[in-house]
Parts: sequence; structure tokens; C-alpha cells
Amino acid sequence: MIKGIVLSVVASVLFAVMYYYTSTLAPLDGEQVFGWRTLLTVPFLTLFMIFSADWRRVSETLRWVKQRPRRLLFLPLSSALLGVQLWLFLWAPLHGKALEVSLGYFLLPLTMVLAGRVIFRDRLSLLQKLAVGCAIIGVGNELYQVGGVSWATLVVALGYPVYFILRRHFGTDNLGGLWCELALMLPVAGWFAFGGNGPQAALATHPLLYVQIPLLGILSASALVCYILASRLLPFSLFGLLSYVEPVLLVVVALLLGESIGRDEWLTYVPIWLAVLLLVSEGVRHLLRRRRP
Repeated sequence: MIKGIVLSVVASVLFAVMYYYTSTLAPLDGEQVFGWRTLLTVPFLTLFMIFSADWRRVSETLRWVKQRPRRLLFLPLSSALLGVQLWLFLWAPLHGKALEVSLGYFLLPLTMVLAGRVIFRDRLSLLQKLAVGCAIIGVGNELYQVGGVSWATLVVALGYPVYFILRRHFGTDNLGGLWCELALMLPVAGWFAFGGNGPQAALATHPLLYVQIPLLGILSASALVCYILASRLLPFSLFGLLSYVEPVLLVVVALLLGESIGRDEWLTYVPIWLAVLLLVSEGVRHLLRRRRP
């Protein structure tokens, strides 16, 4: 379990480092960074799956599609949903949206709880109801202050639940499904990485990119592998609790990049952070209850 906790925290730290690292890749834009990240991550993920005996999952996913060709429509859809999230994660730090995206990751556990209640008829505990109430206060303040919630926040908070629900419904919530989704992104990633003016102009004026771009792939692959290994070593509840480390680090990165929380925005962030603390408290109680003999 200690090894799993360390791997989970390392994964969160690496994702946060990559969040900041994106800002150092100028003059590459968000689309080019997304393209290079995808192109470099797939080979690393393939090697990991071969050595970890997970490659059979790809064959299982392809057989699943072959049984009913109509399912072929689902994989591009889930690939597109994931691709938007990966692109936004790299685009936001370059365009002053890092704080808004981090807020989306804080809201994500709450929207997942609500999705479970609506879609799967899960019952909400008292702490979950209180957490949802706190989140409503935070979102309500945002609506009152600026007339709406940022689209970047909504894409994360609402897009990921749709993605996860579809993967669970179609039975592709495994490494084989993830590999197929990333593989389907490769043509778009290649177009982003090499299309237009291509990387030649950027590399000519910034030769350090010859080192920085491969390092991006190493960061991305290392974070993904640590995340996958942690998910296998930890109980699901503890793994879920540790996932809250990442949005905290993303807020720190956003502040380091020069973004700030305005005085009127604290009534948005504090209730949402309180909601997350309530969910964490419930998770800790659940873990302690399970450990009692």
C-alpha cells in the first residue's frame, strides 16, 4: 500500500509538472504540444503494456468491436472526448485558463457523484449531500458574479463523467480501450505536430526544443505509468482520495504562472474546496470502517 501511495502522489506531481512545463515550450502552441504529447506517449504506453502483459487487452477490445461493427462508432467518440480533455490540459496554461481548468478538476468528483445518482441510482450519503450543497453555493456565486461558469471548467467537470460513463457502459474501461483511443488520435496529433508551418521554424529559432519535446513525452508516459500502477496497488477508495492531490497542485501551478484568485472569486473556490474536504472525510471514514476487524 505504501508503494501505491507513493506512486499515486508521484503521478499527481508529474501531471502538475507537465502542466507547468507546457508554458516553457514556447513558441509551440497548445495544439502542437498536444500533438507531440500524444505521438510520444503511445510508444511508451505500448512498451509498458507489452512488458506488463496488458497487450492482450487491445486484442480483446478489437474482438469486441468485430463482434458488432456498429461499436466501431463508439471508439472514435470516446477518443474524441478524451482528446479534448488532453488538449485542454495542455492549452490552458498557455492561455491564462489554468485556474479555470483546475476548478473543473475540483468539481469533477462532485459531478461524478451526481452522475452516479442520476445514471446509476446511487444513494447519496449525508456528507455527499452536504458536499453537493457546498458546490452549488460556489457555482451559484460564479453565476452571480460573472453570469456563467467558464467553458474550460465545464468541459472538465461535465466532459469527463460522460467519457467515464460511456466507457463503463460499453466495457472498454481498461488499458486496451485507452490504447485504442490514443491510437485513433494519432492522425490528428500528427497533423497538429507537423501541419501548417510544422516544427521547423520553432526548432530553428529554439533548438532547446530538441530536448524539451522528448522530455514532454517522458513526463507524460511516466505520469501515466505511475497512475496505472497506483490504481492496481491501492484499494479503490484510497486511490480515489489520493486523486484530489492533483487539482491542489494544479492550483499552485496556476498561481505560479501568474494567475490569481480575485476577491469576488473566493466565494466560488472556498465552498468547492470545502465540498472536496467533505468527500475526503467520507472516504477516510469508509477506509477506517473497512479496516476494523
